[in-house]
Amino acid sequence: MKLLLIEDDQRLADFLVRGLLAEGYNIERISRIDAAMPLIRSSEPDVVILDRLLEDGDGLQVCRDIRNMNLPCKILMLSALAEVDDRILGLRTGADDYLGKPFHFEELLARIESLAQRTGQREQDVVLKLKDLQLNLAKQEVRRQEQAIEMTAKELRILEMLMRNQGRVLSRERILSHVWGVLEDPMTNIVDVYMARLRRKIDDGFDEKLIKTRRGLGYVIGD
Repeated sequence: MKLLLIEDDQRLADFLVRGLLAEGYNIERISRIDAAMPLIRSSEPDVVILDRLLEDGDGLQVCRDIRNMNLPCKILMLSALAEVDDRILGLRTGADDYLGKPFHFEELLARIESLAQRTGQREQDVVLKLKDLQLNLAKQEVRRQEQAIEMTAKELRILEMLMRNQGRVLSRERILSHVWGVLEDPMTNIVDVYMARLRRKIDDGFDEKLIKTRRGLGYVIGD
């Protein structure tokens, strides 16, 4: 997925670029409004991460320009202006989501993932596949070797997250943030419990085990 970060705080921008690159995203960064629209038109990012208070103006103008031109990218607005009225203004101007500063990096990742899933599923993405495992998102059905597997809503969310990130280790914190909306460690083993359930349903009875634990790091599928 292609991201464009429009942020003039150099320290924050460097941190976000490093972190998002490490998560496997293709990301470009600029700091000024006047450079935004030409780059958005040429690079066609999937998600624009847009600061409100930029050195040469208000990021709301970029938001208006994107919507006036009917460009398909999603907009995640960042701002120290985080009061209810500010968030409402940003959303009414055309932002798809609004995140107040300061924020947790895990929450930013969860917001980006959520926006990516709302960009409109391509036909080939309606069914996620890994070897003999299939997850039909439209029907919320899971099959392995054409055998139907019953899943709870939470299990489906975790499996979808894993399958959208095949080969990438997902930390317990990321899974907590994405599936439960928890941004701090709840001091429970809820993720491990659900992963054990998911592993029994997906892997038990099959020769090839798809879900693996990376000790001290998290979980991965398809590695």
